[in-house]
Amino acid sequence: MLVLVVLVTVVYAEFARQQLGLPQVSGYLIGAGFVVSLLGSVLAHELGHALTARRFGIGVRGITLELLGGYTEMDRDAPSPRVDLLVSLAGPAVSAVLGAAAVAATLALPDRTVANQLAFQLAVSNVVVAVFNLLPGLPLDGGRALRAAVWALRGDRHTGTEVAGWVGRAVAVGTALTVAVLAATGVLALFALPLMALVAVTLWRGAGQSIRYARISRRLPLVDLARLARPALPVPTGTPLAEAQRRAAAAGPHVAVLVTDTAGRPLALVEPAAAAAVPAGRGPWLAVDAVARPLTGLPRLPVGFDGERVMETVRAHPAARYVVTAGEDVVGVLHIADLAQLLEPQRKMNS
Repeated sequence: MLVLVVLVTVVYAEFARQQLGLPQVSGYLIGAGFVVSLLGSVLAHELGHALTARRFGIGVRGITLELLGGYTEMDRDAPSPRVDLLVSLAGPAVSAVLGAAAVAATLALPDRTVANQLAFQLAVSNVVVAVFNLLPGLPLDGGRALRAAVWALRGDRHTGTEVAGWVGRAVAVGTALTVAVLAATGVLALFALPLMALVAVTLWRGAGQSIRYARISRRLPLVDLARLARPALPVPTGTPLAEAQRRAAAAGPHVAVLVTDTAGRPLALVEPAAAAAVPAGRGPWLAVDAVARPLTGLPRLPVGFDGERVMETVRAHPAARYVVTAGEDVVGVLHIADLAQLLEPQRKMNS
């Protein structure tokens, strides 16, 4: 981000100096002002998404700004294709309005002045952002609109996301080819080549993430914590590690060892890696508590949570293991690797 800010400031400063005959300091001030204006335009674009989402009852966690764009993080998906379409198009609509206003300002201001040049650059930036974002492929806004259309036609949001993701990959390839042709013909300035290449790579990665998200979301109904969580074997505090391991082996594979107090209340969970690192000769003499982690440090998942609420918890509280509870009782332990294996069975996972 900082490299891009410096690059755009310097390049635009030199452009402004050549066009207007300004001293060097003034050129850099204009370049910095252009960067600020560009970020303001991106913010306005994302606010269009955010305010429209809130209008339909969708919470907004935050807005992230980048010089080449930004994104709005919402707390849930749109409830219908219509809402998804309106939220998607709100950003480009704001950019189009800003672009039109900047075009009008460019025409009204005296030619070859600082204000005229800034208005012109803002007009070009906002119009390009509006038009480019309408290309029909995720992660662009046009891709979200395409997803809404496929969702409405097929009745399946996940199919819409996957279709728009593959179209997004085509858009990324098309962008890369266009950049290569413009660079070869000398139309694209040298400094813009890495920026446009970065845009193409970002589009490809975003499209791939959308396809992956669609495939994961389609399998969320399979998440059943009662079956997916590994059983918890309670052992009293002070139990020798070797004895706890013997009981766990007798209980079956993939059993989590739960340390309890004298009244049977759960206190801690044995860390498999820490237990495996203990030399065999020390196992009979080392209390299981020494290789256990307090339950207060582990996130919890009620056993009745469905797939969507499980994923919300995982995103909000990333961890390797989660304590699965039924009221005050610990009924099992969810390993994130087990969840990942269920949702993405084709990917290789570490157990």
